[in-house]
Amino acid sequence: MLLSAALLLVRIASAAVVDQPGYTDAYYYHDVARRLAAGQGLTADFIWSPLEAGPGVALPVPSHRFWMPFATALQALGIILLPSLDSFRASQALTIAVAFGIPLVSYAAARSLGGGEASALVAAALAGLGGAFAPGWVSLDAFAPAAVLGTLFFLAYARAARGDERAGALAGVLVGLLFLARGEGALFGFALIALAALRPSRRAGLVASGVALAIGSAWLARDLDIGLSGGLFARAALLLRYEDFFAVEAPSLGAALADLPTFLGAKVAALVTNLGTLIIAFLVVLLPPIVLAIRARAGRAELRAFAALLALIYVAESLLWTLHSTRGSYFHSLASFFPYGIALGVVGTGALVERRAWDRRAILHLGATGVAAVALVSGIALTEWDAAFGATYRARVSALERIPGGPFLAVDAAAWRWISGRSVVVTPSDGISAAACYAPATGARSIVLEPVHFETYDELYRGRGANDAEAERESGNAIRVYSLPAPVRGCLP
Repeated sequence: MLLSAALLLVRIASAAVVDQPGYTDAYYYHDVARRLAAGQGLTADFIWSPLEAGPGVALPVPSHRFWMPFATALQALGIILLPSLDSFRASQALTIAVAFGIPLVSYAAARSLGGGEASALVAAALAGLGGAFAPGWVSLDAFAPAAVLGTLFFLAYARAARGDERAGALAGVLVGLLFLARGEGALFGFALIALAALRPSRRAGLVASGVALAIGSAWLARDLDIGLSGGLFARAALLLRYEDFFAVEAPSLGAALADLPTFLGAKVAALVTNLGTLIIAFLVVLLPPIVLAIRARAGRAELRAFAALLALIYVAESLLWTLHSTRGSYFHSLASFFPYGIALGVVGTGALVERRAWDRRAILHLGATGVAAVALVSGIALTEWDAAFGATYRARVSALERIPGGPFLAVDAAAWRWISGRSVVVTPSDGISAAACYAPATGARSIVLEPVHFETYDELYRGRGANDAEAERESGNAIRVYSLPAPVRGCLP
């Protein structure tokens, strides 16, 4: 508990760096959380992708057709419970409260694997610091919830594998919540099927599967109620370019197969990239001890489940959600495995040390060095987070006064919605004509282009478009504002 309290102070200090959502996912979760807390349900008064609304659809629109709702619901609860704080800090406070549990569950995991008290404390410190996940432990995303839920799942799974039906029910709840936190959490259900297939754990596995299905089916029923979004699978699995995700027309299987070398090459490249992500996430040196710990305890059902699920999600992310996986999705997925994996790595390292018969002083030195190294990595990750997102945020804030009043179009609608407090529509990657199709229904009058924009807007951004005379160019800020042209007949559907 003392260690957890110290790590809580680290989280609070980290929040000084993570002082705004930072990236699209987190902006989206929080924008909708504010509406949910205000009693407006899971709706959005902005359009972040044509996936959620096409031209001619009036705002607000049903939200979460692509992302899952757990992070939004958690943040809405924080806004309701902490009305004295602004909505961002209230949401972040509840995320930090969840992250308080990361060292606790990591300690419990290490002890369950046979680690001593010292090893368990080291595992708690490493997982609590987070390494590359350090910004995630305080971000408005599902990193911290997934870490706690995933670790609790493997602890409950161990008991369910011995036939404990209550542990099975808990494992089912945790799989359901993991699914609500991250879509690929549904793949944890395969481990429940494995429980149901074995005689000693059959009843526990059936209970677990039933509970998980009930939770997952409730969310899927909501999706059916609001109407399935066209092109969801195509935008997830058939992308040749990430820009195609933001096109009014979804990618087609025919187009993907027409350029088969590129399609397959992207998947091979994703396998390599995501393997690197896995190695970095588990701090490089801990991977061999993790493998050693799993092999030494190969008869334990929860470790077989850990290894199988880690491999399954790696393959599924790389081969199905290929481009999304390399742009952060797979790294998000690893949060569910991180604390338990750290516990495995520390326990496996302990086994290696015992073989070498190191004395107590050397062991303490090794543990202290490991904690110091992860603390350094965590600090670097926080610095990199600000470098990646801070400058963009500040540039957007400084450009806000140059944008005419009312709704407007921008490449990151969720971020601009949070910054401006106005309705914002994504600039579809089809180009300016498609962008103008959104104007009548949403009331958008202007379009904002940033240095990072879809290539179909290059001509406009470089000043050779029809609206070049209306571009505002201010030294020191490369964000440019244009008036929208009048929509033409035959807008894309």
